[in-house]
Amino acid sequence: MKSRFISLTFAALMLFALLSVVSTIVIAQEGELKVVDEVIAQVNEDVITLSMVRRETKQRVEALKQGGMPEQQALDEVTKHQADLIATLINEQLLMQRGKELDMASEVEAEVNRRMLEVAKEQGITTIEKLDEAMRGSGMDPVVTRQTLRTEIMKQAVIQQEVDRKLFLGLPLDELKKYFEANRIKFTKPEIVVLSEIFLSYAGKNEADVRARAMELVTQLRSGADFGALAAANSERELNGVRVAPQNKGKVGRFEMPNLREEIAKQIKSVTVGGVSDPLKINDGYQILRVDERTEASSTAVFNENQVREAITIERSPKEREMYLRNLLNDAYIKISDSYHDSVAPLLKLNTSAAAKADESTSGKNADKNKNKKP
Repeated sequence: MKSRFISLTFAALMLFALLSVVSTIVIAQEGELKVVDEVIAQVNEDVITLSMVRRETKQRVEALKQGGMPEQQALDEVTKHQADLIATLINEQLLMQRGKELDMASEVEAEVNRRMLEVAKEQGITTIEKLDEAMRGSGMDPVVTRQTLRTEIMKQAVIQQEVDRKLFLGLPLDELKKYFEANRIKFTKPEIVVLSEIFLSYAGKNEADVRARAMELVTQLRSGADFGALAAANSERELNGVRVAPQNKGKVGRFEMPNLREEIAKQIKSVTVGGVSDPLKINDGYQILRVDERTEASSTAVFNENQVREAITIERSPKEREMYLRNLLNDAYIKISDSYHDSVAPLLKLNTSAAAKADESTSGKNADKNKNKKP
């Protein structure tokens, strides 16, 4: 990778300089210069532009709005963390580049198509073309949606292959057994519950009224009303803008009790199978939980090689992933424009002195080449 870094340095400098001047302006019909974009960072042979940052900002604002945050507050919150956003885009670009080097593009594209078809099927849509049409009708850009999905899948694929998989498979058996003996409680069988929910959103509503409605539903359920029917009629949980309860009757899934959020585990701790909880206030509404099944815990620890490997991988992967990204950054050519350098560079912990030396070395070599040319 170091040789790749050196070979890229001069070309990257020239590309960055060219793009910084040329790609940011167009000649209007009247003859004046008009700014249309701005190069924020050079990442090896690719660039991060202002339009990319704005697109990502818009997506994050929309996500916060869907969580109930007012638009101006959401915009202020995202803008406040713009430097973090740019740093994230730089890391993403490095992972995308690495994915291409590993020849993952076709595999990732197949997964994008599979997931899009899965969404179409869930919505009762028969073709991708009709799905695109439905997305546009909902104000979503299919091209942008696919690119976002493509980026996320590529990032995950690179990290899983380059970090998690190597960590998982590289652990020797003696280390697995030592970890198991030191953490036996992790390998006992925990209590498992199967849950359903009725979710009532208080977005745009009076919170007291929503809670009162939740209490009414709890009273009906404890009086013998059918949970699935009430969930189908009342639960407001959505997927891609469509209520899901009419199809799944409020089913949520199977969970190990230790993995549940503390407030949920506390709320259902004493609820018997078939019973419902009191309304639980969460971030965006009230939730009524029904315990469909319970499986008792066991205190006997059993050694299972794959489970121990998974436990160690989960425990160590955050640090390993951080080190992997650090190596990608150290081996890459990164140049951040002056307007953003002071806020973004410290977040990436860039070795600016090393980059400067590399630039000087490359410039010197090119100067020597020119000097040795015959007139």
